[in-house]
Amino acid sequence: MELYLDHISKKYKDKTAVDDVTLRITPGVWGLLGANGAGKTTLMRMIAGIMRPTAGQVEYDGLPIGELGAAYRDRFGYLPQEFGFYPEFTVKDYLYYVAALKGLKKREARRKTEELLAQMTLTEVRNKKIVKLSGGMKRRVGIAQALLNEPEILVLDEPTSGLDPGERVRFRNLLSEFAQDRIVLISTHIVSDVEYIAMQNAIMKDGRIIARGTTEELIRQVDGKVWSGRIPESRLLEYERRLRIVNLKNEEGGQISLRYLAEAPQIEGSISVPPRMEDLYLWLFPQERESLQTLCETEG
Repeated sequence: MELYLDHISKKYKDKTAVDDVTLRITPGVWGLLGANGAGKTTLMRMIAGIMRPTAGQVEYDGLPIGELGAAYRDRFGYLPQEFGFYPEFTVKDYLYYVAALKGLKKREARRKTEELLAQMTLTEVRNKKIVKLSGGMKRRVGIAQALLNEPEILVLDEPTSGLDPGERVRFRNLLSEFAQDRIVLISTHIVSDVEYIAMQNAIMKDGRIIARGTTEELIRQVDGKVWSGRIPESRLLEYERRLRIVNLKNEEGGQISLRYLAEAPQIEGSISVPPRMEDLYLWLFPQERESLQTLCETEG
């Protein structure tokens, strides 16, 4: 089982959204990391067959997905950033509807729907209209519909948007179990979604894949560039202006502990600390500092 992106590009009149991407994706969980606007969603839509590349092609087990047609779609599960539904659909009816579109027989559709309602903690809202659900619950419905046909290829675009930290952990555990002998590709800018479960990660920037490897391989790029130091609280604004701060923590005595990125220590007494995936992400995407810092503080 192999998904192969063969020099695919997507160009518009004045913009290249995806630029000559080649990637060989094998079974397991894969992370596609990048800032908003990096081209991830466009790439996902081409893998899903919703959008045609300007150049290159997507192949599954050696055959172009355009030639495979329905045979590819039958093996495919997809969660876009925004999934559509009729306003009158209840959760249960929507899943039955999607199951019918995917060709599941009634008995199998009923069994799989009940199973996913339980896994996604949606049983109590099964008869509630989707339009009245919270953002997190809607996202769980979207994840459930992508899993209905037990796809060989599962592509998820920003799947944990709207989920609380506990829901994200449960979702990651579910994906780890599901990915046995299947391809699971998660497109996200939330590093923790893939840091511990991805077999491989690809990092996308300005439409191109700029790095690929395991978490351990990728974070070597920032080995020796991650530091921990303390500063007086009164000097925080000064250091925020000139350092790439990953996160900070208030300490006793008016001190603040900083984790920051730099080629060399910038705070007296700083010590080098082992890098994590979030450090690499911020090193490559410095403009994401504010959102990443908020996420780190939320997850502890």
